[in-house]
Amino acid sequence: MPLFTVYTPTFNRAHTLHRVFDSLQAQTCRDFEWLVIDDGSTDGTTELMRRYQAEAGFPVRYLPMPHRGAHHAHNLSLRESHGELWLKLDSDDGCVPEALERLKHHWESIPQAQRGGFSGVTGLCRDQNDARVGTLFPADPLDCSAAELEYRHKVRGEKWGFLRLDVLRRFPYPEDVPGNFIPESFIWCQVSRQFKTRHINEELRIYWTDAPSLVHGPSNPRTNAAGHRLMFKMVLDLESGWFFHAPLRLLRAAVQSVRFSLLSEVGLLRQFRDLQSVGGRLLWLAALPLGVGLWLRDGRRFPLM
Repeated sequence: MPLFTVYTPTFNRAHTLHRVFDSLQAQTCRDFEWLVIDDGSTDGTTELMRRYQAEAGFPVRYLPMPHRGAHHAHNLSLRESHGELWLKLDSDDGCVPEALERLKHHWESIPQAQRGGFSGVTGLCRDQNDARVGTLFPADPLDCSAAELEYRHKVRGEKWGFLRLDVLRRFPYPEDVPGNFIPESFIWCQVSRQFKTRHINEELRIYWTDAPSLVHGPSNPRTNAAGHRLMFKMVLDLESGWFFHAPLRLLRAAVQSVRFSLLSEVGLLRQFRDLQSVGGRLLWLAALPLGVGLWLRDGRRFPLM
């Protein structure tokens, strides 16, 4: 069993996958497998991956699937990964040669008796021009939950690291959701309730900013409204207690919860009843007028056919 599974979801990214492959070929730590899940590509990705399998100095597993969306590919990766630690590296990104070695070092620096309370290790990103992306962590290392990192420390921008596979398997995406995208915060909210992460100020991922995201789908907000509704509901249920640290951020989440719920054709009474926390319900009530206003605006911009 390898220490790491490096998971790459892809959809028509044959022109950028070389960034991932070249980065993995250069890794100083070789204790990993590369798991590529292809969400229905039609651009020659299959032929490219067969070539990579023949050339790679590490195990490469390529699993094509019908085009169903990022959350289905994610769940398949949880079932198919063989590593102890799960590391997502997107199909248009790369990492520095020492990335896996440094992540392994920092994981093993956590005392064995304490590791059960940690979900993983997260570092920084740099862009293709070697400029740091986002803000630094206020301490190095910083041990805290993802929610504390966001609301108390107000760290922003792209970050990158691994999670324990056994932890991640506890929080799969629901698969009976219309659309092809559920934001990753749906998972992070749940992991954050039970586990800390070790955060390190080392730039390990190379985050290219020259291509649009492929996971968010078309601009019509109805397309992935159900996935966004689930995510914002999770934020209100699990993170409303951070209101006094970041009131505007949580109010915005409540506004979007109302908006995307209505776009998903979930009525106001059901929205209120579905919320599990008192704080979440109070935020929802405060956000109701603006959320309804945004929904009405969406209706004008994107009328039903």
